[in-house]
Amino acid sequence: MNNRIILAGIITFVLFLILRYTYDSPLFESFDENMQLLVGGNRFIGIFHYLGEMKFIIFITLVLLLWLWLKLHHYRGMLLVILTIPMGFLLNQLVKRWVERPRPEIENQLKTFSFPSGHAMLGILYLLTIAYLLSERTHDEKKKWWYWIGAILIAFFVGLSRVAESRHFATDVIAGWCLGITWLCICIYWYKHKEKGHTGMKR
Repeated sequence: MNNRIILAGIITFVLFLILRYTYDSPLFESFDENMQLLVGGNRFIGIFHYLGEMKFIIFITLVLLLWLWLKLHHYRGMLLVILTIPMGFLLNQLVKRWVERPRPEIENQLKTFSFPSGHAMLGILYLLTIAYLLSERTHDEKKKWWYWIGAILIAFFVGLSRVAESRHFATDVIAGWCLGITWLCICIYWYKHKEKGHTGMKR
């Protein structure tokens, strides 16, 4: 399990770095243009942006923390949530200020930087964190699969909604997914390591 987490983290981080340094290449500029033509203005996809809004994510994070605290007394799980979501947001903001990529040129565009997409990164972080924590609570493999499939599908559309609404380039969204998964892998690796240590102490 740990080896797969490390491998996934390395692969997604490499992909993120490739996008970071080549998003303005002719290849990726053409890709961004084609993706905009493909999904731009799609109202159905655009609806999903609400699931990536900061107010909604804050609400979900608070509910998740309260559930872990009051219902499960799962304090290590609470730390995982704090690491993945609030710290993931800070990481996203730092990287945006580092890269300083302008957003697509449209009327009434947002003033913040574009790379990587916050909706894509935070969407994948909070949704996959929920899927991970729910998967821990069951031994039913089918349920686990449904948790992960549902989380990935929703995160996919949340990210894609930013292209549909011309708030981000497609490369911003993919970079957000990649960096989100990288950060999640780091956090889960820490979480699993602490779990082993905690089990060892009990013995």
